[in-house]
Amino acid sequence: MKNTVLTLLLLTFITACKEPEKETVKEQQIKIEGDHIIIPDGSSILKKIRTETINKQEHHHAITSVGAVEAIPGNYAEIASPFPGRIIKAFAGIGHKVNAGSPVFEILTSGYLDVQKEYSNALNEAVLAEKKYKRQQDLVKHGVGIQKELEESETEYRNKKISLSNASSALKIYTNQSKGTGALIIRSPISGEVISSKIVTGQYLKEDAEPVVIIAELSKVWISGEVKEKDLRFIKKGDQVSVTINSYPDHIINGKIYHINDWVDETTRSIKVLIECDNPDRKLKPGMFATISYSTDSENTMIIPTAALMQENEHQYVWLKTGKNQFIKRNVTTTEASDKTVKITSGLNSGDEIMTAGGIYLLEIK
Repeated sequence: MKNTVLTLLLLTFITACKEPEKETVKEQQIKIEGDHIIIPDGSSILKKIRTETINKQEHHHAITSVGAVEAIPGNYAEIASPFPGRIIKAFAGIGHKVNAGSPVFEILTSGYLDVQKEYSNALNEAVLAEKKYKRQQDLVKHGVGIQKELEESETEYRNKKISLSNASSALKIYTNQSKGTGALIIRSPISGEVISSKIVTGQYLKEDAEPVVIIAELSKVWISGEVKEKDLRFIKKGDQVSVTINSYPDHIINGKIYHINDWVDETTRSIKVLIECDNPDRKLKPGMFATISYSTDSENTMIIPTAALMQENEHQYVWLKTGKNQFIKRNVTTTEASDKTVKITSGLNSGDEIMTAGGIYLLEIK
């Protein structure tokens, strides 16, 4: 009985030792000839290999970027008082819609007399400068004048005319707005909505005071984004884009490329792109961050799973099927890789069958 038990144990031990040997023998039967590899039917590696026939397919270049919402410059105005004075009345507050020329606030200022005085002085100086310039012209014409003095008098006369023009404009604004009462009505230069107001009745504004009212027309806005230099060839002015914002992640806003800058940012290697979007419901607000998806032209190209791509030093390759359980290493060039797919630019043809899974196990064979 003892001998029988020992015999069974010995046979079990011998069988257990031999099974790994069988597997090793099978793995050693894989043939490698240069870049060719032949895998026998009994190999466990064969069970892990998957293949796929690839063909060219329509492909859109996936280009996305982040951007920020901006008011269109012509639809945006920061309003300050052109003269120092005290605010005595407000005509529009935050949220109010105004037309171009609508009164925004009224300021009481004693600057009218100063403006009149500045205009009178500028007028006198311009008249004197003109007389001096004409006199120098006459002297040079009769050969007794100096060319340098003529040029200096001409420059002086030109500067005085500019000063007179500025003073005249200021007086005209004041006269039209104040109607001689000393109270100046500040009006909106554009149609839009008051989006910011710091007007306080009784507040005194200095001559260099910051703007107290901001008016914007936001039915259309710009989104300022950036596109990488390498992707510039895929977009053009007028292309459609899709925009999403964090506040409404499920709401797609359509827009189009309004302008592409003519220079590249040397730090980021990106180019600024302006997107124009209709904004009838005012969901896009200046300062918001947005995600921009660009619609690009499609092309027929070769796309393979990222898992099929192998790397050896600086070279990328795939395993190309050449027969039953037979593969050859084929070098390829790629671009536009993602987590799941990669675009092949050379090395493969439509109808090629390649290994899409299991290639990593072949690295251990060599």
